[in-house]
Amino acid sequence: MRALIRKKPAASRADPAPSRWAWRVQRMMLTPGIRLTLRAGLPFCITLLAGTWYLSDEGRRGAIEQAVAETRASIETRPEFMVNLMAIDGAKDELATYIRDILPIDFPISSFDLDLDVMRATVSAVPAVKTAAIRIRPGGVLQIDVEQREAVALWRTDEGLALLDENGFYVAAATSRYARPDLPLIAGEGADRHVGEALELMQAAAPMGDRLRGLVRMGDRRWDVVLDREQRILLPEFEPQRALERVIALEAAQDILTRDVARIDMRLTRRPTVQMTPEPAEERTAQQAAFRANNQ
Repeated sequence: MRALIRKKPAASRADPAPSRWAWRVQRMMLTPGIRLTLRAGLPFCITLLAGTWYLSDEGRRGAIEQAVAETRASIETRPEFMVNLMAIDGAKDELATYIRDILPIDFPISSFDLDLDVMRATVSAVPAVKTAAIRIRPGGVLQIDVEQREAVALWRTDEGLALLDENGFYVAAATSRYARPDLPLIAGEGADRHVGEALELMQAAAPMGDRLRGLVRMGDRRWDVVLDREQRILLPEFEPQRALERVIALEAAQDILTRDVARIDMRLTRRPTVQMTPEPAEERTAQQAAFRANNQ
């Protein structure tokens, strides 16, 4: 009886292995580049496309620009960012007035509208300014700290008189010699490049007192000391101060400069030359001629 009953075949188990395409997809999803693309690249592209579509409308772009401008203006015009006045330290009244003129600022103004680098370059370009520093102080003050050049010499040129500092830099123009009688007078081509040497010679010539008129640069090589009565001391190119001190010693010992001397040539240090003025020279020539005539 049992042998006549047919048994049902046993159901086959499902294969747990994935198909070939599923396996390839899983392997592809494990690739770092693909995972990064799906995580970041795809959302970025979608967002970029959406933003491009949104901003393609001119009205929307204008509204966004206006909102940004209003927000920026509301921040820049806050009281803590406003500059209300200018303070200049280290400059005399005339220079301070000139700096205010070349920096025409309409106060109050936002600190975001001030280009401090450009302003510092403008102030530093002024001949009388040696250095300049610009900053914004708390309280809305535009602080300008100036180191002013100090004039130490008066330089006479074909264009007029100019004030120079210790390094020969132009400070300002002078209307006349009497505008700064306290400063030594120099002249000649290249005198501005040798202001330090001129000051040393002026100091060495201090014993001459009021007789000293100034120094003239000759051929951009050496100096002539100019005295009153149109007298000159021709100094050598090298060691001029030492040669000048020798002349001052001769003056103290023999009063050589109080005589009728036109110039003293010290260019040859071993053989100084004294040139008399025309009148005593003619008189001396006449005396020598008379002396020779009497001896004949």
